[in-house]
Amino acid sequence: MRTELSFAPLSSISTELLAVLAIDAQTAKGSDAKPTPTLLSADPAVQAAAAAVLATGEFKAGSNETVLLHAPAGLAAKRLLIVGLGKIAKASVHSARDAAGTAVRFCKPREIRELVLALPENFSDALPHTVAAAVEGALIGDFDPDTYRSDRKDRSVQSFTLAALPSSDRAALEAAFAEGVIIGESQNFARSLVNEPGNKLTPTILGQRAAEMAQQVGLDFEIHFTEKLHELKMGAFWSVAQGSEEPPALIVLRYMPEGVTDGPVIGLVGKGITFDTGGISIKPADGMEKMKYDMAGGAAMIAAMRAIALLKPKARVIAVVCAAENMPDGRAYKPGDVCQAMSGKTIEIINTDAEGRLVLADGLTYARQLGATHLIDAATLTGAVSVALGKINAGAFSNDDSAYDRFTTALRVSGEKFWRLPLGEEYADLIKSDIADIKNTGGRWGGATIAAEFLHVFAEDIPWIHLDIAGLAWIEDFKPFIAKGPSGVAVRSILQWVRSFASA
Repeated sequence: MRTELSFAPLSSISTELLAVLAIDAQTAKGSDAKPTPTLLSADPAVQAAAAAVLATGEFKAGSNETVLLHAPAGLAAKRLLIVGLGKIAKASVHSARDAAGTAVRFCKPREIRELVLALPENFSDALPHTVAAAVEGALIGDFDPDTYRSDRKDRSVQSFTLAALPSSDRAALEAAFAEGVIIGESQNFARSLVNEPGNKLTPTILGQRAAEMAQQVGLDFEIHFTEKLHELKMGAFWSVAQGSEEPPALIVLRYMPEGVTDGPVIGLVGKGITFDTGGISIKPADGMEKMKYDMAGGAAMIAAMRAIALLKPKARVIAVVCAAENMPDGRAYKPGDVCQAMSGKTIEIINTDAEGRLVLADGLTYARQLGATHLIDAATLTGAVSVALGKINAGAFSNDDSAYDRFTTALRVSGEKFWRLPLGEEYADLIKSDIADIKNTGGRWGGATIAAEFLHVFAEDIPWIHLDIAGLAWIEDFKPFIAKGPSGVAVRSILQWVRSFASA
């Protein structure tokens, strides 16, 4: 998709489709309160073209609601699309992100290849943030997962222009626009990785894709395989990998900006299980095909590093992604086995389908060995987090309130939904083992927190955040602003968390 920022008057822009945003400005409450759709554009020609349809009451400016007008009088555009942001009390910059995605996805099945979106006026004091969010939403909306269809038709929107007022602060908006392009493309990079089937994205190929990206954006990288795991005594990671014909990959990416020689070193650790059968504790057949997405945490870290390299925050960052397949062959680890993690801790295996926490255990230890002073990990770790939070919020855990406060601030920028869940000694007691130091599961109840407490053992006292993204990494239902399939969740939030250390 070609992207451009324009400062031309809306009425003069010649395009296949001009999209403008509207809000329900009704503030009264009660059954008698009627929606008051109000355009977020003061352009007289746009106002005149939309007046009749707004007067009918058919369009209520609900969240991501659309209405299309052909050959709008007074405009050079062939079509005028109005996209709703919802009620004024709830609309935000993040609503503009979704609305931009909705406009793009409206165009795709209609084979409209050119779209201009008018930047909303009198909507937010943080206009550059709105610019970045809008272009992010447009790029995210253009992604489709049908990569391997033999009859696939390219329905992508080829040109997206964001139109700002001619009187705008051009330098500030251009910088925000460029930033939004980087973030949107990085999130789509994560989605493209997660979308790949297990036979097309083995651990080795994931390492190759990460290395290619690193070379393109100027990151230092190392890709290691079985021998390195043995050298580092990564017994937990190797236990998971040993049942597969495909070798594991230990992916290390480094961003070390010039002139930054002290301060924190941020460690990003991702689960990269490129296919998860559950191992000997095999999963049910129904839905197992989706287990190609079990590397979404690793993909989020790789994509966040892409954005970090291009946006160049003044903070040192190391990413460690532990990639493997979890397969049930004759060499696979078994329930009852005991392995020794890189840290020296011994782990009793209760369930081989609780493999993500094992690879992350060694990943967290290695990130600390490489110098990380602050840690964040991401993983499609537990089904239990979806039971607790549904498909609305991802789970978040932390052993450090200050680190988590930074993450809360990052969420205000990213617009992603995470909910902090508890840690505690009572939960940690549930993973005490009779034969080893700890065991890899602790029973049916509180599964997401028990998994987090397992990781806490390896993060120790370093400020650490754990993101359990199992419920949000794959979109099951149609949404007007994003395709079904991989979401790329956590990329934006991880990036903003890292940037918070640069600004400190």
